Amino acid sequence: MKIVIGGQVEKKAIEGLIKELDASIETSVKSDLDAAMAIKTGQADYYVGACHTGGGGALAMAIAMIGRDQCETVSIPGKQPQEEKVIEAVNAGKKAFGFTGDHMEKAIPMIVNALKNKA
Repeated sequence: MKIVIGGQVEKKAIEGLIKELDASIETSVKSDLDAAMAIKTGQADYYVGACHTGGGGALAMAIAMIGRDQCETVSIPGKQPQEEKVIEAVNAGKKAFGFTGDHMEKAIPMIVNALKNKA
């Protein structure tokens, strides 16, 4: 599995969390444009990104490049990520996931586990 990390904040920390959960996952930190392009061209399987709102800077380029139907806002300020919704999004075929930087320690395990256990 290849995951690209875009968004505006915490990119290296997000990569570290992914590697802690599963060192076999190939990760790459990129600019938003390059990360979204990697998904569009099939060079990566999934995109994760964080910003301060969870959907703006985290997902804007992914939405523009691969479409809103392929993207999921996992958390926003004041609304924690919910495991059931992450699993639903993964099983629905979503490829890009955005969340707030302060929720990364909850969001990343939910996303990675859902991807690994995709129905």
